[in-house]
Amino acid sequence: MEMLEGEKTFEVDLGNLMAFDSHFAFPSQQPPLSRQDLVNVCLQKGTELVQAIADSLFTLPSTEDVDGPLVNLPAPLTKLPREKHLPKPKPPTKWEAFAKKQGIQKRKKDKVVFDEQSGTWKRSYGYDHANDEDAIPIIEAKPTDDPGEDPFAKRKENKKGRVEKQEKHRLQNLKNAAKFGALPSHVQLAATSLPITGTQAAPKKVTKDILGNVAGIAATATASGGKFDKKLPGEKAPQHKGKYRKFLPVVEGTGIGSMEREQTEKILNKIMAKNSHDILNVTKAVTVHNVKKEKNRRSDKSKASSTNSKLKTQKKPFKKGSAKKDYAKGK
Repeated sequence: MEMLEGEKTFEVDLGNLMAFDSHFAFPSQQPPLSRQDLVNVCLQKGTELVQAIADSLFTLPSTEDVDGPLVNLPAPLTKLPREKHLPKPKPPTKWEAFAKKQGIQKRKKDKVVFDEQSGTWKRSYGYDHANDEDAIPIIEAKPTDDPGEDPFAKRKENKKGRVEKQEKHRLQNLKNAAKFGALPSHVQLAATSLPITGTQAAPKKVTKDILGNVAGIAATATASGGKFDKKLPGEKAPQHKGKYRKFLPVVEGTGIGSMEREQTEKILNKIMAKNSHDILNVTKAVTVHNVKKEKNRRSDKSKASSTNSKLKTQKKPFKKGSAKKDYAKGK
């Protein structure tokens, strides 16, 4: 939408809260404008554009609220470019391609199913899930089973084979995704540093620093930061680039009171320095300081005068009958 501001026409896009003056040009003169003059021109033009946006907002229908009037912005008119490129589509996995070809629809599984062993409803996966093979104490023998074979060991071996097959399929899907450059975000770091074996991309030269950074990130990815993990022979401790937080000891000992007082004073000084313009009244503080200084000066002056009076010799008053009494005592 176009808006007239005096004799000037501005293009206002309320959807993006943006205004533009297509007829504006910096003044061409000799000598050219200085940097400060150009800044002043930009500030003046920016003020006019912001005022145009504000005037346009007040023309929209509004609803009253406790905080003030509220308006609904129209749809944006200007298409702004993306900061990043469009994400590449992830290639379908082998199962997804097969399901699409056969017309198999993805069905949402129930989180709770009936467990035939215990006769109760349990989770379909996870800890203590329903129909768990490891929780079956007795396995019914079949006529085709080998009498000398352990059915429990065979079941464990079959489960291990299924897990390995699933992991093989997962790695193959990652290889296919790496060819199209559509790897998941959680493997981007490993893919850029250590390319997956079997990909067509040329392997990058891996330096010692890159390997150390990747190993450090993997080692500190646990909850304890790798403190309780087993170290490989020759592996160095991961570097801690941040600052260590220091806490006061829980048990009281010598010097704990002074440490707490220093910590409290440090926090208080930081707060007062940050908000000194709100907390401290400079005029009142100067007045109090001057009054206190004047009182100290008066008290020092009074003490000095009393000391001087004590140092002076004091003359005793002479009485007429005192000389005769002394003469009689002497006789």
